[in-house]
This record gives sequence, C-alpha cells and structure tokens, in this order.
Amino acid sequence: MDTAEEADICRVCRSEGTPDKPLYHPCVCTGSIKFIHQECLVQWLKHSRKEYCELCKHRFAFTPIYSPDMPSRLPIQDICAGLLTSVGTAIRYWFHYTLVAFAWLGVVPLTACKCRIYKCLFTGSVSSLLTLPLDMLSTENLLADCLQGCFVVTCTLCAFISLVWLREQIVHGGAPQWLEQHQPPPPNAAGQANEAQAAGQAAADEPPAAQPAPADPPAQNEAEPEPPDVPPDQGDDPELEEEEGAAAEDADPNNGAQDDMNWNALEWDRAAEELTWERMLGLDGSLVFLEHVFWVVSLNTLFILVFAFCPYHIGHFSVVGLGFEEYVQASHFEGLITTIVGYILLAMTLILCHGLAALVRFQRSRRLLGVCYIVVKVSLLVVVEIGVFPLICGWWLDICSLEMFDASLKDRELSFKSAPGTTMFLHWLVGMVYVFYFASFILLLREVLRPGVLWFLRNLNDPDFNPVQEMIHLPIYRHLRRFILSVVVFGSIVLLMLWLPIRLIKLLLPTFLPYNVMLYSDAPVSELSLELLLLQVVLPALLEQGHTRQWLKGLVRAWTVSAGYLLDLHSYLLGEQEDNDANQPVNNNNNNNPPHGHHNNNNNPAPAVGEGLHAAHQAILQQGGPVGFQPYHRPLRFPFRIVLLIAFMCITLLVASLVCLTLPVFTGRWLMSFWTGNSKIHELYTAACGLYVCWLSIRGVTVLLAWMPQGRTVIIHKVQEWTLMILKTLVVALLVAGVIPLLLGLLFELVIVAPLRVPLDQTPLFYPWQDWALGVLHAKIIAAITLMGPQWWLKTVIEQVYANGIRNIDLQFIIRKLAAPVISVLLLSLCVPYVIAAGVVPAVGVTPEMEILMQRRIYPFLLMVVSLIGILSFQIRQFKRLYEHIKNDKYLVGQRLVNYERKAGRTSSVPPSNPVAE
Repeated sequence: MDTAEEADICRVCRSEGTPDKPLYHPCVCTGSIKFIHQECLVQWLKHSRKEYCELCKHRFAFTPIYSPDMPSRLPIQDICAGLLTSVGTAIRYWFHYTLVAFAWLGVVPLTACKCRIYKCLFTGSVSSLLTLPLDMLSTENLLADCLQGCFVVTCTLCAFISLVWLREQIVHGGAPQWLEQHQPPPPNAAGQANEAQAAGQAAADEPPAAQPAPADPPAQNEAEPEPPDVPPDQGDDPELEEEEGAAAEDADPNNGAQDDMNWNALEWDRAAEELTWERMLGLDGSLVFLEHVFWVVSLNTLFILVFAFCPYHIGHFSVVGLGFEEYVQASHFEGLITTIVGYILLAMTLILCHGLAALVRFQRSRRLLGVCYIVVKVSLLVVVEIGVFPLICGWWLDICSLEMFDASLKDRELSFKSAPGTTMFLHWLVGMVYVFYFASFILLLREVLRPGVLWFLRNLNDPDFNPVQEMIHLPIYRHLRRFILSVVVFGSIVLLMLWLPIRLIKLLLPTFLPYNVMLYSDAPVSELSLELLLLQVVLPALLEQGHTRQWLKGLVRAWTVSAGYLLDLHSYLLGEQEDNDANQPVNNNNNNNPPHGHHNNNNNPAPAVGEGLHAAHQAILQQGGPVGFQPYHRPLRFPFRIVLLIAFMCITLLVASLVCLTLPVFTGRWLMSFWTGNSKIHELYTAACGLYVCWLSIRGVTVLLAWMPQGRTVIIHKVQEWTLMILKTLVVALLVAGVIPLLLGLLFELVIVAPLRVPLDQTPLFYPWQDWALGVLHAKIIAAITLMGPQWWLKTVIEQVYANGIRNIDLQFIIRKLAAPVISVLLLSLCVPYVIAAGVVPAVGVTPEMEILMQRRIYPFLLMVVSLIGILSFQIRQFKRLYEHIKNDKYLVGQRLVNYERKAGRTSSVPPSNPVAE
C-alpha cells in the first residue's frame, strides 16, 4: 500500500495528494498520468485554452459549489435587478449600434448621393448651394437616396484604393521612359556619361577580335555603359545640392523625383497597427468611429469634386461647344459619355502641360503632370478593356443572331429606348461571358499546341504578365492598335461561328429557325424560374463535369494531329524535340527555317525578312510576357500551308457551330414531341434536354470504348455494376431531385406566393412543373446554407452523401437518413394544415366565408405560430441562462472537479479517499 501511495502523484506538479489538495482522476487516462490536482488542472486549462484532455479527448467536468445560505429559489428582487441590468446593457448596445448604423448607412450615403452633394455640384447654381442644408434634411426619396449613396461611397472608396494600388505599381514597377527622360545629368557627371556612352557604342560596333582584353581596366571602364534601369541623373551630388538649395526644387531632377517616389500622404503602416475593422466601424463600443465617418464623408466629397465634377463639366463645355449635345442626349447616357469626354480632354491637356513643363525644365511639375496623365490613361484603358470591349462584343453577338430569334434591329431599338440601362447591362454581360469562354478556349489550345504557335496572343497564365504595367508603359497608339485588332478578331469569329451558320441553316433547313423563346402570361412555366433553372442547374451540371473539358481537349488534339500530318505542319503545331536534336546541323543551314525556330540555336544570321519577322515576333511576345517556344521544322511553301491551315480551321469552326446550333435543339424537340405533341416549347427546355442526351450518349460511347480491350467478361461485369449504380442514382434523383423540390416548391407557393398574389375571391392555380423548378432552386439554397451553418444531423448527412459520390452511392443510407425525414416533414407541413382546414373546420359548423379564409390563410398562420413558438423557446433558454448567471454572480463560491468513474459509467464529485493508480 505504501508503494501504491507513493505512485499516486499529480501529472503536472509531480506531488502527492493532501487533505486540502486532493488528487482527482477527471479523464480516461490511466497509470502515472491518471491523477491531477484541481489547481494544476485549472492553470493548465487557462494556459492551453482547452476544455478536454489532449490525450484521451475526454471533456473535463466541474460541479458548482454554492454558498450555504443560498435559497432554493432566487428572490424576485434579485431576478428583477438582473433583468434591469441586462435590459440596461441591451439598451446601451442598441443605442450605440443604432448610432453606428445611422452614421454608416444614413449620414454617409445621404451626403454622397446624387440628390444632395451631386445636386449642389452638378447644377452649378448658387441656389443649390444655399439649399444644400435643407436638401440634407429632406426625407423625400430617403430609401432610394440611401441605396444610391451606398453605391457612390463604394465607388469612391474603390477608386481611392485603386489610386493607392496604382501608385504602388508605378513605384515598384518603374515609371515609363518618357517620364524619366529629359532630366539633365549633374554637371560633373555629364562629360563622363557621354564619354562612357560613346566608348560603349564604339566597343559594341567593333568585332569581337578587336575588343580590349579583360586585363585592361581602363578600357573596360570606358567601354562599360551604365545600367539601363538606373538613369545617370539619379546619383548623389552634394556640391550640386549646396549650390542650388531649396530655391531650385522645381529644377532639381534628383530631389524632385526622389521626394515624389518616397512621399506618403498618410502613415498607413502606423495606422494599420492601431486600427481594426471593429474599431473603424464602431463595433467595439467606442465613439472613435465618428472621426472615421467625418473623414469618409470628406474624402468622398473630395473625390466627387475632383473625379466627377471637374471632368463632367469639362466634357459638358466641350460637347456644347462642338455642337454634339443632341447626339449625347439621344444616347440616354449623357452623364457617363460627357464624363468620359472630359477625361479624354483632361488627358490631352495633361500631356501638353507635361511637354511644356519639360521645355521650361520644371522637373517636379513635369513629373506630377506625368503621373496624373498615367492615372487618367490607366483609368480610361480599364474602362475600354472591361466596359467598352465586352459591350461591343455583346451588341455584335445580338446583331448577328437576330435571325435566330426572328427579331430585327427595330425591336432592339425599342427595347433600348424602353430600358436603356437594363439593355446595356445585359449586352455587356453577354459580351463578358463570350470573352471569358474565348480566353478559356485559348488556354486549352496552349495546353495542346507547341509553345510559340500562339505568339500573337497574350498568355494569361504567364506569371510575368501584368496588364496594369502594360497600361502604364505602352503608348496609346499601341493600345489602340491592340483594341482594333481584338475587335476585328472577335467580330470575325462571331461572323464565322454565328452569322454564317444561321444563314446556312436557313438555307438548308428553312423550317428549323427561329428558336421559340417567347413565353406568354398564361404559360405554365415562368421565364424567371426557367432561366434560373438553366443557369443554376443545367449548365453547372454540364460544365462541372471534368469529362467535358477532356473531350474538348481530345478533339482539339485529334484535329491538330490530323491537320498537321495532312499539311506537313505536325512539327510546327505540336513540336518535335527528338527530330530537331537529330537534324539540327542540317536544319541550321536551311534558310527556310523561321527566325524563331532553329535560328536561335546557332550563330548564323537569317535573311533580312527573317530578321524583321523575328524582331516583330519578339516584340509581340514581350507585350504578353516571356513565353517560351520550341524549335520546329519548317517545310517548303510554309506561308501557303499556313493559309491552308487557317482555311481548314475556319471550315472546322463553321461545321462545329452548325452541329452545336442544330443537334441539341433537334434532339430535344424530338424527345419533347413525345410528351407535348406539336405544341411549341421554350427552346431552353429542348436545348437542355438535347445537351444532356448528347452528353450521356458520348459518355456511354467513351466508356464502352474503354472497356472493349478488357474482354467480354469484364464488360458484362461492368455493365451490371453500372446498371445497378444507374438504377440507384435514378431512385435517389427521383426522391432528392424530384419529390423533395416538388414538395418544397408547393409549400413555398402555399405559404408565401398564393396569400400575397391571389385575392380571397379568386381560386389559386398551381403548376407542378413551375413549383418543381422553383423548389430546385430553394433546395439548392437550403443545402448551401446548411453546409455553411453549424454542425447538425442534416449537415452531417449531406456531407456524407457528397463524400460518397455517385460511384459509392449508398441508397439505404440516403433513403433512411435524408429522403425519409425530409419528405416526412414536408408532407406533414402540407397535409396537417389541409386536414385542419378541409376536415376539422367544416365539422365545427362555420360559415363558407370562414372556410375559405381558413383554407387560404392557414399555411401562413401556422408558419407564424411555429415562428412564435421558436422565439418563445429561445427566450425561455435565454431566461434560464440569465437565471443561472444571476445565481452564480451572487451565490457561487467555487467549483469542484468531477471524477471519471469507469465501471459505473458516470462521474462522481467526491474525491477518492485512498486513490490507487491502475
């Protein structure tokens, strides 16, 4: 017994237990680490910030110890005092957060919205300035002004952040050469720089044999030019600084440039250490956020004045002076176009002033004007790249596809006049989608083709590609040329793959077009639910399949191999490293080789035309970042073969477009005709159905081709396995994607839609197809919210189903854990109110009007009852917590650690009298 007692020590302090500090065994651990003092455990829990044992993962338990004079029930005065304290705290927080919400969602947007500050600035009259305080206090259009003001504040903050980021790009990426030139070097270094440059040019013109030996230091120093990244006038010259002094700051190129590069208006680093989002927004309970509100309002006003008021009025005066005011007003976007015109004129003015400042040698002013011009230039280029170019693509797509939908330009003109903003946004969105998928296809081509084939297109995956640096450094004419080329290329592809196929379809299949996309008010399916179903269910289900991209990549590779061997361009398209390495000496003497092919591997000069092509090739490659390329074999009549390749590619794209425009719709129409007969159906249905059928057919063919080399037995086994899996998937799809969305959509219709839209004197009509379409969207939203929420049984089941996938689908688990509970709850929610309204209420003997009222309003009434019960249960739990909190504050004197009892399966709060280590 003595030996056993000596072994019973605390796992932390390694001391034995005493009457005033007994040992406890609070977890499942055994042996020498079984026992611990309560004080040691409490200290360790404070240090580790955990509530369980790190070894056995058992959660420690404490039992409270209350004062002996604690009553069995708390007195009313104690409960009232605790309630008053809690209510006072809640009121204080409510006032504070109301002030925060009023400041950020009321004051800031209202001071920035169009009807307040914009009215004062853009009217330009004295009366608007005098009535500004009254406009600020006006309650007219309050909600609309708040929403519009939030948008304005967001735009100004984004513009401010963009300016700071653009400054960092200029600082770290370097300013353009035209901004750094025209700076005179220091007087004592001008001669040395000229001599070094002349010597460097002479050394570069000499042949290699005439260059000085490496052991000659004077010749090396004279012939060595300065690094191109460091201008000669960036050196330090103390004598020059003493002579010029502070009075010649505008003429000092060194101090001006250095001060501009190192200037920082705000101490961001110091502010970031002290400022947090909670403190900035006022969520920490302090009133420091009022200062931030003032600065945001001031900054927003300054940005509106500088970046909206001045350019707008510059453009307005110019448009009025040139006589284009009527054309601008006819565009329905007078403010935007006028502001862009103002920015263009401002950029031209800045570059002229920059040239004048360079002539009079005002270096600091010249640099400031140059930086301002860069800011305006980059802003305009961003608007062109992100706004104008997709808008042009969207309108060109719409114009080329008018005959597909039996529309005309007159219809588009009428829709634009009725809703110009919505029309422009939809066309911009279509253009953005087109540009995105075109860029994705180019990235797929780069994975197949030889590096260097697509030298005329920028590589978006290149880590050195930085479009902002290109906007900063490249001149305007280069961007204009690139924009025109992009418009020509994208427009030609639209003509080739949309307009020309439509003309051929109308010529070959006169009855196939137009597509039926018109829905009437009495249609069983609404346009909104249909488009949402397509965008949220059909397209993601197809695009998320990895097989689709692999199939497209395989088709591109097969086409490339076929075209390469047919036109003897296999080496040019796919590359041949082995053949190049073997035939390199022979190919080196071939003048037909391209300058960017084998010419890079030797010192033999190419012809003059080849040198020009090489220079142009390298220049274009440098625009998009360094892109590697492989050497290739150049056959005879190479330009003619390239022309044939382009013609073959155009024919392929034309045929592919014809197939994509006809095959899915034709298949979908044929399948839908068995269900609906000769009635017209929305082409989104037929296209979606045809896409799924085509995808399943291609998938089945590829799977069978992959199984064929494995033998008949394996194929039969695979077919049986896949048949069983398909049957399970169909059952799960019928329950999870069919029954549950239908019940969910019907319940949503009865609870919310019908009581709001249908009066009591009318009979509501329910369309199961539309309810199912809306139920699919609701089910998807509920599943997403469930997966983002806390852990409970539904989230666990959904995660398990996602983890199993289709191949390891567990039909019994899905039915028992997911489908049966959800369907039971939905059926009870639908049936119980109906039984009450249609069976119980008439038996009571009420009037027919009351029966109709109960049948139409029982679903929202029961929803309100369930919500009230939930709120009451939540309040009861909160009151219990408050009760325990009051009791613990007044009567709690300590806590005692709870022992773990293995045999009894329960815990005991009494420490062992004679603990023995197991």
